[in-house]
Amino acid sequence: MKNELLHYTMQNEYIDKVRKISYSFFLMHGVKPKYYTHTFGCQQNESDTEKINGMLSDMGYIQTDLRDDADFILYNTCAVREHAENRVFGTIGALTQIKREKPDVIIAFCGCMMQRSDISEELKKKYRHIDIVFGPQAIGRFPENLYKALSSKQRVFDVINENGAITEDIPVKRASRYKAWVSIMYGCNNFCSYCIVPYVRGRERSRDPEMIIDEVSNLVADGYKDITLLGQNVNSFSNDTNNNWNFAKLLRRLNDIDGDFRIRFMTSHPKDATPELIDTIASCSKICNHLHLPFQSGSNRILELMNRKYTREKYLQLVEYAKNSIPDLVLTSDVIVGFPTETKEDFEQTLSLINEVDFQGLYTFIYSIRQGTPAASMEQIDETIKHERFEQLCSLQNIKAKTFNSKYIGKTLRILVEGFSNNDKNMQTGRTDGNIIVNFPMCEAKPGEFINVKIESALNWALFGQAVKQDNI
Repeated sequence: MKNELLHYTMQNEYIDKVRKISYSFFLMHGVKPKYYTHTFGCQQNESDTEKINGMLSDMGYIQTDLRDDADFILYNTCAVREHAENRVFGTIGALTQIKREKPDVIIAFCGCMMQRSDISEELKKKYRHIDIVFGPQAIGRFPENLYKALSSKQRVFDVINENGAITEDIPVKRASRYKAWVSIMYGCNNFCSYCIVPYVRGRERSRDPEMIIDEVSNLVADGYKDITLLGQNVNSFSNDTNNNWNFAKLLRRLNDIDGDFRIRFMTSHPKDATPELIDTIASCSKICNHLHLPFQSGSNRILELMNRKYTREKYLQLVEYAKNSIPDLVLTSDVIVGFPTETKEDFEQTLSLINEVDFQGLYTFIYSIRQGTPAASMEQIDETIKHERFEQLCSLQNIKAKTFNSKYIGKTLRILVEGFSNNDKNMQTGRTDGNIIVNFPMCEAKPGEFINVKIESALNWALFGQAVKQDNI
């Protein structure tokens, strides 16, 4: 499939029109219009919100952390978990009063949840205070949609499916000065039976590799130290094109960029993870030794029902190769508890896989029905059983994680400083190459700087230590 490449500059007409409206607002009120954005969901949603923030800044808006002070309010939504959807609907109701008090405020909702036709239709019929609704594939038309809402006072719904379209050159207002998300592809072709993503984000579309290399090169030149490549399945990068690229080749090219920085990526699907990818991580000094490799279930029967296209044996074989190839490898994963028809034996196979692999961390989820997916029509298991198994799995992983982290006690690790600890403002925090949180007493290091920390203690969720000078190592 040939991807349709669009450019943000195609929206110049609408960007200029919104700027004029923003300037008129400034002349009338003495301040620029303010925007407030909030993100639910994954790193891809966070990356999308940074682009929306960049476009709003481009069109004359300034950011505010106070929703009630904003002239434009946007929520970027997630459709992957039921809990996220419930939070969105709670937010929608709360915005009614704001619209009543400030009739001119523009309220927008975007993201995966909006791409579901049943959701967008419900918002159109029941929630008249929402002005703009658009899906992930319409982000490149945001200036046009905002102008329509501002100028016509009409509601705008842009949720059509556009497989193949990629918009480049969108300005980005990044949340961090040293950590950056870089999307390398969009959509998904896997159709795991529990997952809504292919239906709301469309089929796989890979960006031009040279554009990715240019973006990362510019980020490094601007001082960014931790760059995460994003895609629903980064391992299938460029499979939808006719060029001779693959993900391993892209990583090697990014590793060749001059500078002191780290490269991460997520998410990596086991069915497409190859020895070439593992060898590339092992041989490239700037590629982090952290591999996030979702296994979802330890049972082959459940994996087949999930349409994951690998077996427990293949997964363990891949993990063994990675452990033998990559020094100090840190493995993390995703696991779903309570998938339809899951038996006690199926669940015990999941626990045994966790025992065998020794993950540093797990993202654990209780299965929730996503309407429109094959798993929604399968035989569901009792909610009480789901929660009991979830607690059992989490208890096991907490023990495994503390044991894993304890092996770093007495070692000195290179840390990228991120800021202050949420629990203690006298402590700073950062992350290792393996993405493990490290807390340490205040020192002279600033966020975005690499320092060395000697580890003194460990819990299941973090390491603790003291900053040390290079000559004391």
